[in-house]
Amino acid sequence: MKKTPTEYPSLSPAIAVKDAAKAIKFYTKVLGAKELYRLVDPDSGKVGHAELMVSGSLLMLGEENPAYNKGPKTLGGSPVKLCLMVEDVDKFAKKAKKAGAKITMEPSTQFYGHRSASFKDPFGHEWMIFKEVEKISPKEMQKRWNDLAKKK
Repeated sequence: MKKTPTEYPSLSPAIAVKDAAKAIKFYTKVLGAKELYRLVDPDSGKVGHAELMVSGSLLMLGEENPAYNKGPKTLGGSPVKLCLMVEDVDKFAKKAKKAGAKITMEPSTQFYGHRSASFKDPFGHEWMIFKEVEKISPKEMQKRWNDLAKKK
């Protein structure tokens, strides 16, 4: 574990979870996250703040604390989806499911040129994983989206 804070990118998600220590284990196993450090509350022993590197990006997390933040389970869902590029969407989705995630969109190739899948992790956060399989211009994406809408 790295002992000093990282250099901070201009935008980094910070999420709240129930059982942050368990979440860190899940994200390490499934996302390949590397824990940089964690701050533990001396009274409760719970993780107040932790920083993880996920594919070169910073993910901050901490134990849900009603005075500061609430996680998706407390809120009844999440309005945010965390998106992650991966090498093999199908393999990654299977790994997430095996570790306790619920697949909400099976892997499939999408109109926007990515092979994509979605899952909800055991802590209620929603993730989309994808890999670009075709370079598509925004103009072509719009055309394909329009064509899909006509089929509905």
